[in-house]
Amino acid sequence: MRKDFSLSNDKAMINFTSKYCVTHEQLLTSNGFRRVMIAYLNSLEKRGSNLYKYIKKSIDEIDEEKLTDDIINVFKLLIVMDREEILKLNNKYEVFLKDKNIIVNFVEGLYGFWRKLERYTIVQNTRVNYGFESVNFIDANTQFSKLILVTYRKIEENIIGTKPNVYRQLPAGGNVGLIMNHIKWGIPEGYECLKDIPFIDSVLVDPPFIIYPKKNTRSGIFNECFENPIEGCEINSDHWFCYPAKVGELLAYVYFQRDFMSHGISMCNLFEMARREEYENIKPDIVYVFGGKDDYEEVRTVFYDDKENDIMLGYVSYDDAIDYFGYMKKMTLTLHNLIMIKRGYLPIHGAMVNIVTKDDKIANVIIMGDSGAGKSESLEAFRELSEDYISDMTIIFDDMGVVKLDGDNKPKGYGTEIGAFVRLDDLDPGYAFREIDRSIFMNPDKINARLVMPVATYNDITKGYPIDLFLYANNYDDDGDKLEFFNSPEEALPTFRNGARMAKGTTSEKGLVKTYFANPFGPVQKQEETEKLLISYFDQFFKAGIKVGQIRTCLGIKGKEKEGPKKAAIKLLETIKSLF
Repeated sequence: MRKDFSLSNDKAMINFTSKYCVTHEQLLTSNGFRRVMIAYLNSLEKRGSNLYKYIKKSIDEIDEEKLTDDIINVFKLLIVMDREEILKLNNKYEVFLKDKNIIVNFVEGLYGFWRKLERYTIVQNTRVNYGFESVNFIDANTQFSKLILVTYRKIEENIIGTKPNVYRQLPAGGNVGLIMNHIKWGIPEGYECLKDIPFIDSVLVDPPFIIYPKKNTRSGIFNECFENPIEGCEINSDHWFCYPAKVGELLAYVYFQRDFMSHGISMCNLFEMARREEYENIKPDIVYVFGGKDDYEEVRTVFYDDKENDIMLGYVSYDDAIDYFGYMKKMTLTLHNLIMIKRGYLPIHGAMVNIVTKDDKIANVIIMGDSGAGKSESLEAFRELSEDYISDMTIIFDDMGVVKLDGDNKPKGYGTEIGAFVRLDDLDPGYAFREIDRSIFMNPDKINARLVMPVATYNDITKGYPIDLFLYANNYDDDGDKLEFFNSPEEALPTFRNGARMAKGTTSEKGLVKTYFANPFGPVQKQEETEKLLISYFDQFFKAGIKVGQIRTCLGIKGKEKEGPKKAAIKLLETIKSLF
């Protein structure tokens, strides 16, 4: 990013390296402030606001640029003088300043408009000693927020003529601060369009960070293509960023266009960020390009197995239809799973926890199932119920993991993510408030509201845990025991292979649906290869003495969304106690 300020798709980006404001004068005369003022005036005009009509009439300027200049000049005067003093010195703004209540409403509206934008502050770490990059960027964000807050208060106090009785210390600067680096990694032929895109080196999030994507569900699956989808792709490197992620044991470079900045930043709560020494001059296992522009009319959500360069490449084209975090998260996991299948490992769509009882017994439980099956909800209910019996619960994976065989052919579970993409609708109403200080919220006022929050450490998810219970989350019937076990691979495989569930609004699907191995993120695309793994791994599960069964969460049955997971959790707790 070369400009000092960018405003696009309700996302404001402030480049501290190009310009950093330290005084009220610098702030009010900055290009950024001017752009925000124009955008605010346009929003008032668009909705036919009486406030806009008053401003336009009182200043009597037809030209938008001059109108903006006049308002900014009034603000500059209000920094050093109160309203009455300005009226005495300059009658040009007499009509504009006459009704102080209207002007206060205008200031409040501008401040509220600014705070509703997604605000990103950026420092370019060029290793050159100019601009702002050498100063601590956490302090930079704090001071910038303070400057905006004090400027707003001074202007409003000088309009009203008195100080307020109540001060609210609302975050007014950047929601997110970024340090960027330009990194070389030996870009192969066909990937040249990614050459000058900067890497995110550090992230500062000021929670709660609330975003409003245009979509709140994902539809369809990711399809394989057989030619490099980014060749000929239109990418302006000034508008793109790269998040270097550690997805399980794999290194992924996730490139995203600035209009999807909130999704790219949310990755820091979901996937461990790689350190510079872990990715500089290193070829990744995964490259994902999110938001590219091409000549295709339809939206493309595809992957390409680049065998020549040993890279699994994902591509999603620019469109409002993919403005949902699920597209970024799930494609990343699909690319991971495709590589795992090629290496002979079994990807699992589900959740795994390591449980330590108060008498130091250990149980490792996997509950697998597709989106909305109730795996996470059952484990959360289990956590709440088991305080008297459990001393520790460590999440190994919350959505996607992989099972590998160790040297003795014993199955072990590994995670991919350090965070969780949690659906709020089916959790305890107080859950979101307990996690508000470290979460990123997405469309909290809509169906399928979500939050992204860290839940585990990278060391925990990559350690490898032997499996004791391997369960399928059945959310669609309540006809049998809450927890029942199978006696052989032949008895178990049909349930796991069918992947049946009652759709819960997490995707565009409705009713009872089936997905091969409950995993549309790799196994569905590579069924022939996955089927061989299923037969081999389930045979090994029973040989290793792992208890394989299904747990009835009832999450898809109307009226049992809360009661079902709790009853399943009680049965799970009883079963774990019986293991010892």
